[in-house]
Amino acid sequence: MRKIILLIFTLLQFTILFVKYPQVINTASLTSASATLGNSRLSYRAGVTTGTAGSSTVDIDTSAYSDINTNHLFPKDVLCFTNSGFVGCSQQTTYTVNNIVDSDTIQLTAPLGEVLDANDLVIASQSGSLTLAFTTASQIPTAGDILVTIPMADSADGNDGFPDSASTIALGGFDLNGIAAADISTTGCTDANWVATETIAEGSGSTDHTIRIDRQTNACAASSAITITIDSSPGIVNPSPKTTSHTQGIADVYHLSIDTRDGSDNIIDDIDITIAPVEAVLVSATVDETLAFTVAAVASAQSTCGQTTDITTTAYSVPWGTLSTADTFSEGSQQLTASTNADGGYSVTIEENDQMGKNGVACTGATAGESVNCIEDTTCDGAACLSSVSAEWTTATNNGLGFSLANQSGTDASFLYNESSRTFSSRQIADQEVPETKETIMTNAAPVSGSSAYVCYRISISGTQPAGYYYNKVKYTATATF
Repeated sequence: MRKIILLIFTLLQFTILFVKYPQVINTASLTSASATLGNSRLSYRAGVTTGTAGSSTVDIDTSAYSDINTNHLFPKDVLCFTNSGFVGCSQQTTYTVNNIVDSDTIQLTAPLGEVLDANDLVIASQSGSLTLAFTTASQIPTAGDILVTIPMADSADGNDGFPDSASTIALGGFDLNGIAAADISTTGCTDANWVATETIAEGSGSTDHTIRIDRQTNACAASSAITITIDSSPGIVNPSPKTTSHTQGIADVYHLSIDTRDGSDNIIDDIDITIAPVEAVLVSATVDETLAFTVAAVASAQSTCGQTTDITTTAYSVPWGTLSTADTFSEGSQQLTASTNADGGYSVTIEENDQMGKNGVACTGATAGESVNCIEDTTCDGAACLSSVSAEWTTATNNGLGFSLANQSGTDASFLYNESSRTFSSRQIADQEVPETKETIMTNAAPVSGSSAYVCYRISISGTQPAGYYYNKVKYTATATF
């Protein structure tokens, strides 16, 4: 018996010495990661009810499509009429929106050259750059790479320049729009050592797009800041709204991933990031991870920024209506609310495409005024305010358009209507036409929950302002840093 026990013990020792355990590869999360869309406006995709050749009006279908009303179309938007069997608008006749007649009728600047039928779609694509920024947790070795995965819609051609549509976020995604390696740049950790060598734009099916960026020479050290940019030409095409449970003014949140890998394609570090296109207000929000950003209406006769609102706004418009009294202020507000668990907090910026022009006329230069059929951005009292500088504005004969801010919950507004003992401290909206840099209006360097501020718009015109319909487009952009 003693010999048997000794034999078993000896065999166990031998087994312990020669059992081969599987190798465990540890991964870490990339840090300070963010994804920013150069154009975060959702594409527009609606069905057609009627459209007659020679007519300049088109009625859209109010059911069963991504967009079931005209709330997300604006004057001067470019669109086409096609169907799911065709490639995007690049192969179709394009038209320009002249006016939104009502919730289901569009008026074009030119008459239709064809008869539209029930199978046609109204398409207004939105595309632009995508910028990814992160810090490595571990070294990326020579011959290693960065792999970016971008969601693509199931059962769609994801590389034809046509905005894709799906019932849910999980089934939706972006169209890669013919992007090639030459359209992708990478900086950080010696720029020249990165080479985008492979871009896979998927067609039909459930596989997502992938972009691989190789490390050619010299390892990239841990704690290196990296930025990857897909340029805006051609740019990725944003999806249209999901067809189930989408609420206008609330972003659809999509997930993409970034992996760093060694030369054998083993993952070293990784992270999931979110990007969230939303309807323009014209509101556009670039959001990532658990950042939630909403734009809400404010009714008339409400007190905001120390003033009483004269109009009721919506999540996508500030409708001044008819300004019939000269040298008198009109007030209107929207409420912005942000929440995020991002360690680095968030910021919200504001910009306009141009000053308010009669029928959308170009208002060239920062001082374009009524002599060229424009409502000039305010210069406040004494020509003292800019898009980056606030000043008192209490004299209604100092005409123009401007805005101020008031905290509703939290303290994130970048300036306040009553700062420096003022009554209405105001600024211009950063004008893209000039061009001017978009300015931050809300910011916090830490996680927040339900931080909210009022954007208080103010307008005044002179008695000689030419009669007509004036408009411009304003964008909000929200970004979080993890």
